[in-house]
Amino acid sequence: MKRLTKSFFAFLIAMLPMVAMAQIDGEFIKPRSGKFLLKNATVVTITKGILNNTSVLVENGKIQEIGTSIAGNGAEEIDCTGLFIYPGMIDSGTKLGLAEVSSVPETVDFSEVGNFTPNMQALTAVNPNSEAIPVTRVSGVTTVLTVPSGGLFPGTAALINLNGYTPDQMYAGFKAVVMNFPSSGRRGRFDRRSDDDIKKANEKALKEANEIWENAKSYLKLKNEGASLEYYPEMDQLAKVIAGELPLLVQVDAASDIQNALKWLEGKDVKVILSGVSEGWRVADEIAKSGYPVITGPVQDLPTRESDRYDTPYANAGKMAKAGVKVAIRTDEIENVRNLPFHAAFAASYGMGKEEAWKAVTINAAEIFGIADQYGSVEQGKVANLIVATGDPFETQSQIMHVFIDGYRIPLSNRHIRLYQEFLERSPGLKSK
Repeated sequence: MKRLTKSFFAFLIAMLPMVAMAQIDGEFIKPRSGKFLLKNATVVTITKGILNNTSVLVENGKIQEIGTSIAGNGAEEIDCTGLFIYPGMIDSGTKLGLAEVSSVPETVDFSEVGNFTPNMQALTAVNPNSEAIPVTRVSGVTTVLTVPSGGLFPGTAALINLNGYTPDQMYAGFKAVVMNFPSSGRRGRFDRRSDDDIKKANEKALKEANEIWENAKSYLKLKNEGASLEYYPEMDQLAKVIAGELPLLVQVDAASDIQNALKWLEGKDVKVILSGVSEGWRVADEIAKSGYPVITGPVQDLPTRESDRYDTPYANAGKMAKAGVKVAIRTDEIENVRNLPFHAAFAASYGMGKEEAWKAVTINAAEIFGIADQYGSVEQGKVANLIVATGDPFETQSQIMHVFIDGYRIPLSNRHIRLYQEFLERSPGLKSK
């Protein structure tokens, strides 16, 4: 191909979801703090209805005031007439910041060697300068749970805001020890093990999980009794789950495995969050009875069984919500976390409804993570994680006009946009041969 035409690049930018072209050149190139008055918008609070012709005052990282006649008193005023203010979206399961180029091992840091490494902290591995972070936040996603993967207990997940120079600056106040619950099924179509081998492997994994759990209980008991213990960071971290200091994020998908996980968790007085749960719709009543909240997704996925309808993963979240399960949505992505609004849109269209889908990427996630007093809705006193859009961000035609994270006004720019700008008006341009 000798020439890339302007129309081709116009097509490429159309594939960048919800980026407001009017903001590409921007007035600033990095996040900046200050006092901001977002004037005359339609405010979708999530928890307190929709407020028309309403202004929001942001100062010191917080939502200071919401009303129809707010005095700016020196604030930078942003006219939001005809626009909509939403809380920033929360993706409840990603590997964002833990990997950059999947094919380059040196840039991948979400998995450690070993089957029992709960002390491995995802937060310490987060790269604040990841190119995927600005790509994500210009789509309205301001907060994500970044999750390690690997063995039975692969590490500790962390919730981060998508702004900051260091992981500690990004930390949003929630961590959970991850458990990959032993699977009783095949690993995929290339798994050639016999049924008997699969059964033995599952029994072995469950036995190991039970032994580790009992050892952690003994460790905690000895620690509480003041015994002199050798340095054992793995046990010390899992003991925090048993002590109630940290939740247990149980990753499980198949219906039979969900049932086994619920049975395994009986009698364990710990905070539990189920994650993945791709076949949750099959056992939704049992999950609801357990009282455990669920993080599910990706929604835009293929059915887990060839006999299932094509839309089974789209409807999964809605069916669990209707059964009484508190549901949040995840993309389970590295670089395509930006598509969270479209995962939620599919869930909304296939039975969940728009209101519940919005809760699944805002207040439900905040409640599950125990931070609902600070995040998940547009309310006075909460952290100013806000997005301003031309319409509902679940719709592809809507554009994000402004993003605020921790009260910082975020530039709507990323590598994709900069490349578009660079090549749209090339100087010197390509010469015809």
